[in-house]
Amino acid sequence: MDNQLNQNLNTADLNGIHEYSELLSDILKFRARGEVPMALVRTYGCQQNVADSEKLKGMLKEMGCDFTEDENEADIIIFNTCAIREHAEDRVFGNVGALKNIKRRHPSLIIALCGCMMEQEHIAERIYKSFSFVSLVFGTHEIHNFPKLLYSTITENHRIVARGNDDGIIHENIPTLRDGTFKGWLSIMYGCNNFCTYCIVPYVRGRERSREPEVIMQEARDMIAAGYKDITLLGQNVNSYGKTLESKKTFASLLADIAELDGDFRLRFMTSHPKDLSNELIDVIASHDKICNHIHLPFQSGSDRILKLMNRHYDRKRYMEIVNYAKEKIPNLSLTSDIIVGFPGETYEDFQQTLSLIKEVEYTSLFTFIFSPRVGTPAAKMDDPIPYEEKSKWFSELLKVQEEIAAKRCESMVSKTYRVLVESAKPNGELTSRTEENIIVEFEGSEDLIGTFQNVEVTKARNWILKGKLV
Repeated sequence: MDNQLNQNLNTADLNGIHEYSELLSDILKFRARGEVPMALVRTYGCQQNVADSEKLKGMLKEMGCDFTEDENEADIIIFNTCAIREHAEDRVFGNVGALKNIKRRHPSLIIALCGCMMEQEHIAERIYKSFSFVSLVFGTHEIHNFPKLLYSTITENHRIVARGNDDGIIHENIPTLRDGTFKGWLSIMYGCNNFCTYCIVPYVRGRERSREPEVIMQEARDMIAAGYKDITLLGQNVNSYGKTLESKKTFASLLADIAELDGDFRLRFMTSHPKDLSNELIDVIASHDKICNHIHLPFQSGSDRILKLMNRHYDRKRYMEIVNYAKEKIPNLSLTSDIIVGFPGETYEDFQQTLSLIKEVEYTSLFTFIFSPRVGTPAAKMDDPIPYEEKSKWFSELLKVQEEIAAKRCESMVSKTYRVLVESAKPNGELTSRTEENIIVEFEGSEDLIGTFQNVEVTKARNWILKGKLV
């Protein structure tokens, strides 16, 4: 990559965000095909990527951009990418390739790729060599430098690749344009130290680093004052929050502090790693009405042998101790989880242990995936003798078990009344809402209820969605 980013651009300069944004506002307006420059930011992957995209949009807004979902209208197109699974990567490559003709018709179009995929050297090399119409590639550690990078690629008329610059610093005060008006993400930490053998996150997101509690509290206050009703605290492993801080503040105490703020809102968090989930945290959830009685607690496999191969640092017994304590302390607890089917070396007997754990816990819902090897992780080099077709059969068997559990849970909710947050309207005139247990309820009502809490009686149950009526 002979046009690699100059070293002087690798240093963070948060004061420069405003300076470069001001310079770019004139440049982009001049290059725009319409009255104002139009930007398209497309996000792949997890909620942390969504939060990162909100920062990109905040900086683009400061540059004078408006936003579009039409690639043919855009003057700037940014794909914020995910590296968790191969399918996500394939989608990005396909969608980027489709931009070539648009770039040919509109040479002034700026195409940029960022996010987790771009932190992988082999991916960045492929983009640079095979997609010459992409002007800017930058990784997760370079988001704060986006205005500077964009200014450089435009004014110097060369392609830039900026990645691998993990300085371990949390860059605060980046302009943010949130996607929602009543549901929002609040990052409390970044990175991961767990190094599960199948996971690429520590390699593309860096080591764990926690934001200062005072900064988080102020952002929470600002969100509540702005009318946010559903706030999700984000981290790759929120349960280890505070370990990099001098104060050693725990996640449980941070969660309690936010829950005690004034306002009509509810709190969620993700993701929890079982090895760090404490009884203290469960007690905090149980004692605060504003904290949703929903815990997303990935277990990945019910087999101790596979958990050890995954480097998960807990066993089935410890996981069930957490679950049983949480069920005892939190009424109507809703548990969701992640599962990998067909991890290298997994046998059908191992898989049966996963099924038995699902039946024992009775999850509200599951995020299930067939193992996808990630280049650079230990699991990608493990012997994997089970064919994909066999894993697919296991996968279908798992889905059937969970569908029966979900149907049973939903049926038990009929004739009960729940406080829901109304999220959107459907084309048929129904409203879509969500309980604190993270279950969807649809009911008839006026669109002016969107963004408000309402009481809804459940009248009918389906496998994953409830029907109700406004009380």
